[in-house]
Amino acid sequence: MPDTRLDIIAIGNAIVDVIAQADEAFIAAEGIAKGSMRLIDTETATSLYGRMAPGIEASGGSAANTVAGAAALGARCGFIGQVAKDQLGEVFAHDVRALGVDFDTPAREGEPPTARCLILVTPDGQRTMNTFLGASQFLPPQAIDADRIASAAILYLEGYLWDPEEPRAAMRAAIDIAKKAGRKVAFTLSDAFCIERHRDDFNSMIANGDIDILFANEAEILSLNQTGDFDAAVAATAGRVECLVVTRSEKGAIAIQQGERCAVPAEPIDHVVDTTGAGDLFAAGFLVGRAHGRSLADSLTMGAVAAAEVISHYGARPVADLRALVAKRLG
Repeated sequence: MPDTRLDIIAIGNAIVDVIAQADEAFIAAEGIAKGSMRLIDTETATSLYGRMAPGIEASGGSAANTVAGAAALGARCGFIGQVAKDQLGEVFAHDVRALGVDFDTPAREGEPPTARCLILVTPDGQRTMNTFLGASQFLPPQAIDADRIASAAILYLEGYLWDPEEPRAAMRAAIDIAKKAGRKVAFTLSDAFCIERHRDDFNSMIANGDIDILFANEAEILSLNQTGDFDAAVAATAGRVECLVVTRSEKGAIAIQQGERCAVPAEPIDHVVDTTGAGDLFAAGFLVGRAHGRSLADSLTMGAVAAAEVISHYGARPVADLRALVAKRLG
């Protein structure tokens, strides 16, 4: 196998996050299910943005958050995602590159504009996401550089981007390239609503051996297997992928790799401020651990450390030195 230039290359929605505080009454008045993620159109995005409290604006998107966290942990990372040729597109590109992530997908001319996610954070730390996907839905297969994909030890894909036809074709092409190059493919199920729409596709990918590392939370693993029995869902999936990782919020996380099962508790923190990006940063820590040859247990702990850091403040990107936190925890 040739040497890798990148540890992780991710394909995902290129989104600018707008994060603001909101009380329970605001969420109820908007008719939104607290803690959910919904897709919105241009008109709704404009209207809701106008009613939100002042917030933080920064590049986001699930897979982009993961490579941002991985880069903060010292990994060599790349990102492929579609922005429009507009101000928010420039914000996204600048933010990602400033983190040391390799990003060179050409901006798209014309409508729709760059995607944005309006995130309402209630006092209990729960985040309710309102996502306008905009230009991110139009990532074409030709944006996939075969040499870049083949140069990365791990290809990481997000389920959120499976809906639109063009990005889905791009990700399928990337999987083929990675597999032919002998690389690992990691996939996050992203949300139960993604599974409801694409369960057959996701199960087919698993059955075909397209996915080596599968990330899920409790709700997602139950939805994938259409059962209410957590242990049964884990057992049914673990035998079909090389490595299954399931996060369980305050109950920690488990990973099963070729019969080896590890579990870690959640890292203690004083106060949960904002759960935005918790799963994304967990994936970052775990994938960096795997890419750098760490044990399954250490990789899980790295994920837990990264997730704990990001839920202790607003925003889906780390603000503390993740490498220092991991070194303090693992030595």
